[in-house]
Amino acid sequence: MEERMFGTDGVRGVANTELTAQLAYNIGYAGARVLTGSSLKKSKFLIGTDTRISCDMLEAAIIAGICSTGADAVSAGVVPTPAVAYLTSLYGADAGIVISASHNSFEFNGIKFFDRRGYKLPDAVEDEIEDMIRKGPRAEYGYEPPTGGNVGRHSTVASAAKDYASHLVSYAKCDLSGMRIALDCANGAASAIAPRLFESLGATVFPIHCSPDGVNINDRCGSTHIDAIRSHTVACGADIGFAFDGDADRVLAVDEKGGLLSGDTIMALLAIDMHERGQLPKETVVATVMSNLGLEIAVKKRGITLVRTSVGDRYVLEEMLKNGFALGGENSGHIICLDENTTGDGISAALRLLKTLMNKGGGKRETREPVSALASVVKDVPQIIRNAKVSNVKKNTYLDDPVIRERCEKIETLFRGEGRVIIRPSGTEPFIRVMIESEDKELIETEAEGLAKLIENRLG
Repeated sequence: MEERMFGTDGVRGVANTELTAQLAYNIGYAGARVLTGSSLKKSKFLIGTDTRISCDMLEAAIIAGICSTGADAVSAGVVPTPAVAYLTSLYGADAGIVISASHNSFEFNGIKFFDRRGYKLPDAVEDEIEDMIRKGPRAEYGYEPPTGGNVGRHSTVASAAKDYASHLVSYAKCDLSGMRIALDCANGAASAIAPRLFESLGATVFPIHCSPDGVNINDRCGSTHIDAIRSHTVACGADIGFAFDGDADRVLAVDEKGGLLSGDTIMALLAIDMHERGQLPKETVVATVMSNLGLEIAVKKRGITLVRTSVGDRYVLEEMLKNGFALGGENSGHIICLDENTTGDGISAALRLLKTLMNKGGGKRETREPVSALASVVKDVPQIIRNAKVSNVKKNTYLDDPVIRERCEKIETLFRGEGRVIIRPSGTEPFIRVMIESEDKELIETEAEGLAKLIENRLG
């Protein structure tokens, strides 16, 4: 069986070998054909990128693919992924396309779609696009490619970043005067937006890693390398620090001492605040199976239910839309607030957390509790995550292996109902993620290492 092209977050691969210009052209072509269907009106596709060097090459190919169908392509430039989701709807585009590999290193890149409302595409629509890609452009029976004046045009919109920032400010509605905020922009899409935005709201900002050069995105910085913002926050005496990933759809925070506020902690603080103000629909927050038990314990104490989904912010969003929930996310820092966004938004989540923290002290720095004290509502249960390197071909067959299944069951028996074992394939890399959680730190470390090695031996 051929491996699915679309992972949990679009099509990913090493640029120019796995994710080639030809494939990008085919994705642009097939996406335009599927998402516009038989519509007689002129279709428009909005494209945004992060800062990695291969974005120019891939964008040019995607534009060619789109325009070859007769649709128009509009470039928004370097903007965060959630900006494309928002602006697609704002500009009345038929779909949005993001060229980014998010938290991955610069040699990788990816392509993902948003529909006209700013939501990620369901699996069935991605499968339809993929089917057309595999058949090859113009393989449809009776299709006549446009010629002459019917070929699509390409244009740019210079105000995209400004329009997105205005949207964030309008929802934030907070005065950050007196706040000292450290930022790590990962040399990515947040670099030209986040520092100015926080300053415009009155904060004193201490930014680092805001000088992208095409190859330094996520390079020992950002939300996947949290030590940089830890030390920087403490060194500049900031009240709080935020670290974004390369496309700024996720954020992690650190307190004034450099202590980590994970995505789980951020979700807990937002959920509790919304609950106290009567603004948490159905008193529920949505997270994935990878979120720490500490989040579940913290919100349950306050009468809030935690609903878990499969890993991937798209599955969190599906659960939220299906059942009318407003807050959800992942421990990695994807935070979705449906009253403001249609996808995870790191800058928006940071602003909402700041507003929550300031409200606790009446908005005044001298009366506010330190962030470290406020974040103590969540006590993480010890958790070990290990990556088992496996064959991409065998990555999704782990559930079929009886030896792996038996080992997982044996480990959970050891915990007597007070621990969890989760294994899952990475949606973007050739790994099986092994997560074990329990109060017995020595046991989970030993078992996680052993299980990861077993998986590598069976599926490597």
